[in-house]
Amino acid sequence: MSRTRVHNFSVSLDGFGTGEGLSREAPFGHAGERLHEWMFATRWWHERTGEPGGSDGLDDAFVRQFEPGIGAEIMGAGKFGYPGWHEDPEWRGWWGADPPFRTPVFVLTRHPRPSIEMEGGTTFHFLDASPAEALGTARAAAGGQDVRIGGGPTVIRDFLAARLIDHLHVVVVPILLGRGVRLLDGLPGLEEDYAIEAASSPSGVTHVTFTRAGP
Repeated sequence: MSRTRVHNFSVSLDGFGTGEGLSREAPFGHAGERLHEWMFATRWWHERTGEPGGSDGLDDAFVRQFEPGIGAEIMGAGKFGYPGWHEDPEWRGWWGADPPFRTPVFVLTRHPRPSIEMEGGTTFHFLDASPAEALGTARAAAGGQDVRIGGGPTVIRDFLAARLIDHLHVVVVPILLGRGVRLLDGLPGLEEDYAIEAASSPSGVTHVTFTRAGP
């Protein structure tokens, strides 16, 4: 069976995966871009944005694991759009005409709408479903490849609580946010299900991977 994977999910030292005060102008609230600056500095990011340069090394190696072997993604309503996007029939996500996913993407929302086919192979589908139901739908669309759980923190936490994540890659960024949405609240004993490894990068972030230890 295909695996479920989370890649490149950044959290602050105090555990927040996004800030407070999300809006169309501030997708991560008061956190701004600080959780993701490590990624923007990599050669992988520069290649995707058509810019020269970028860093090699540990951060670049981790960020490149985002795409290979993925056949579908599941994301939450908060990753797809700003609060209230469901009331805007023209909203098609943050990523422009050619989103980076290039697979079917299943958006978990209480306000389903017709699917949106984008350039580059991404099609957004909108589901009001439990984690297990959404995963079943995504696996059917993934054609035997893995399913990526894209976030935000509430969606990843829900899938972790349901014991549906096989591989989790968290990037601990050396900033303090103080408020927002934490990733791992309410999951005592989660570590017992996983083999955990940590690797510190010269950029200052720490990559922590949780890989399911058994069936």
